[in-house]
Amino acid sequence: MSQPHIETLAVQAGWTPENGQSRVPPICQSTTFRYTSAQELADLFDLKAPGHFYTRLSNPTVEVLERKMAALEGGVGAIALASGQSATTVLIMNLCNTGDHIVSASTIYGGSFNLLAHTFKKMGIEVTFVDQEASEDEIRRAIRPNTKFIFGETLSNPSVKVLDIEKFARVARAADIPLAIDNTFPTPALCRPFDFGANLVVHSLTKYADGHASSLGGVIVDKGDFNFANGKFPDLSTPDPSYHGLVYTETFGNLGFIVKARTHVLRDIGCQLAPLNAYLINMNLETLPLRMERHSANALALARHLEKHPKVAWINYPGLDSSPEKARAKKYLKACSGVFTFGVKGDVKAAAAFMDSLQLAAQVIHVADARTGVLHPASTTHRQLSDAEKAKTGILPELIRVTVGLEHIDDIIADFDQALAKI
Repeated sequence: MSQPHIETLAVQAGWTPENGQSRVPPICQSTTFRYTSAQELADLFDLKAPGHFYTRLSNPTVEVLERKMAALEGGVGAIALASGQSATTVLIMNLCNTGDHIVSASTIYGGSFNLLAHTFKKMGIEVTFVDQEASEDEIRRAIRPNTKFIFGETLSNPSVKVLDIEKFARVARAADIPLAIDNTFPTPALCRPFDFGANLVVHSLTKYADGHASSLGGVIVDKGDFNFANGKFPDLSTPDPSYHGLVYTETFGNLGFIVKARTHVLRDIGCQLAPLNAYLINMNLETLPLRMERHSANALALARHLEKHPKVAWINYPGLDSSPEKARAKKYLKACSGVFTFGVKGDVKAAAAFMDSLQLAAQVIHVADARTGVLHPASTTHRQLSDAEKAKTGILPELIRVTVGLEHIDDIIADFDQALAKI
């Protein structure tokens, strides 16, 4: 059989039951696992044999999800974590030490911006934010000898700007450092960053991967093509004193990054994904391609409607013919996902009046699930940022983020029309 399509992988990847086993991957709700010999456990601790011995490191149910996400993104391995924020945190901690440096696109999720700009700054890791529309030369000038990776989002949250992945990949390749991409909004159903030169992918599985606002989760997927033994990552390519002097790149080859993330960072930080959440997310991934088609179709229809509405000042959705992002979206995305931003005519009070008048769509912090929702990022998800930081990440005072759900499009449009009529 040739390489399965993503629809098939979403349903089948990660779990192949043997005779008499459950067709659906079971929930292994156990913290620990029994063995019959001390040598077996010793081999597990020394990573000489595969298996699970403590759920803080690995769990059979979580492993199914990890295998599926690796298959969907086209990577060699994955590590599932408690949230998208923990996935980004483990990514950084696995590659950086005090005194190191990161280059990041400035137009990223507010939580990620705060994590990079403030939390890791306190730990002695610096970040230079660059305009993702900057030239390759400008991005290259931001790189320092101690830069460990470049970071960006395929579709930025909430400004839905499309990253020129190939441009950033060329800069990363020239500097011999990996490119890490947050692929939360498109999901692998709409874009696989590895196809365009990325080396690592992170997700907030809490969003479209789960798709039902029921479970927190995150994941890192490694393509397996970056040489972490190039001298820039001694923690991966020299003996680890915290794990029996293990050299990850020598022992595990292109799985070295994932193994170190699990046996070193996850072991010490403890941000493991709960088996029940892994079960739910894995089950919901089965419908991911179908859901992303509908989310994208509904978002495009609503965006086209609002673009012509007399009370809408502006709208930003890369699927619109009028969008400056249209050509880039066509290059990188099968469709443009279910999130867009717009501004109503008037001031912030007009935006609040509109949102308060919605009946079907709810005001929610969450994004990317089956139900349509709206949010005012400047006063919620990005309120911890300064005005300058908000401007840098594209957060305007009047900006409303819309996450378009799976309801019938006529009902969604009717709800927005009646709310706009009241301002």
